[in-house]
Amino acid sequence: MTHVPRHLHDAFPNDADTISRLKADDAQFQDMAARFETIDAEVAAAEGGDDPASDERLEAMKKRRLALLDEIAAYLAAAGDAK
Repeated sequence: MTHVPRHLHDAFPNDADTISRLKADDAQFQDMAARFETIDAEVAAAEGGDDPASDERLEAMKKRRLALLDEIAAYLAAAGDAK
C-alpha cells in the first residue's frame, strides 16, 4: 500500500483555523506538529521503498504516529474549548 503523506489539516479538517492559530502562536503545538511531520515522512519513506523497514519497525512507526495524532486531537479539543 502506498503511503500518501498527510498534513494535520487533512487529519483534522474541522479544526483548520485552530491548527493555523496554534502553529503560529503555540510552541508546544509547533513541536507536536513538527514531530508529526517527521514521523509521517518516516512512514512514507518506509512504505515507498526509499528507506525500507521491517514490518515490525513500520508498525511501530505507525503506532507512534497514531499516538501523536491522539495527543494532537486532545490538544485541539482543549484549545477549541478555551476559545
